[in-house]
Amino acid sequence: MLMFDILLPGLVLGGMYALIALGLTLQYGVARIMNLSYGESLVAAAFGTLSLYSGLQLSPLLALLLAMPAAGLLNWLLYRLLLQRLIRRGKDAGAQEVDSILVTFGVLFVIQGVMLVAFGGQYYSYSYLSIPVTVLGSTLAVNRLVALGFAALIGTGVYLALTRTRIGTAVRAVAVDANAARLVGIDVAWLAGLAFAFGGGLVAAGGVLVSMFLTFNASMGVVFTMKALVVVIMGGVGNVMGALAAGLLLGVVETAVARLVDPGLTLAATFAMFLAVLLIRPTGLFGKAAS
Repeated sequence: MLMFDILLPGLVLGGMYALIALGLTLQYGVARIMNLSYGESLVAAAFGTLSLYSGLQLSPLLALLLAMPAAGLLNWLLYRLLLQRLIRRGKDAGAQEVDSILVTFGVLFVIQGVMLVAFGGQYYSYSYLSIPVTVLGSTLAVNRLVALGFAALIGTGVYLALTRTRIGTAVRAVAVDANAARLVGIDVAWLAGLAFAFGGGLVAAGGVLVSMFLTFNASMGVVFTMKALVVVIMGGVGNVMGALAAGLLLGVVETAVARLVDPGLTLAATFAMFLAVLLIRPTGLFGKAAS
């Protein structure tokens, strides 16, 4: 059926968008850092997975277990050694955000330059679980279903950690109002670093899973950064459930446009939906209206 031919691939794509946006939600919503190198981190994880799979025959699912903590550590070091110093130097929140944008913009070119030197500008892909299966009359490759399953598992784990644990409650408190969180004894700087590191781990997970079924090259990180930002704003900055819902919606809409209209119009459809949400509900689908 046509509906399932659109819905199932759309949910797979949307699940990836949601997982990728979760990391940016934490980094921007909690640490207040607009990380413009976010997409490059995803592509770097994809290239790392490709290298491990082609060189050592290591399964991408095992690479996932290595990529998340490694990326988390690197992002924690970036925050502690560079970004935190800029935040302390900034006179106000606006200046701090501008500084973080400039720094991560530079980090973007560093990561991209390293990848271009190592892999060139051509597109890459690899074959892993590329076995077609039929689900509800729609044919999908097993790798897409596996990627969706792991994205759902990771997303559920993040949601439960943020809503069922004390540290998750503290993280949400910082996202809502960092100054009020300080007044009740929450170490805002430490939690911001933790959120930034965890967001880096999530984007690395997204890179590993995306590499299983999409082609990629060293220059396409900006596309993932842009779509993650669209999902974050559509769902409401700092809102985990909003990011999940907006990511799934974006994936289904893009798939429907590609299938029913023209694949070249998917980007236009993305921004059309984004602008519609901003006009109707400026704080996002799940954001709270300003009082």
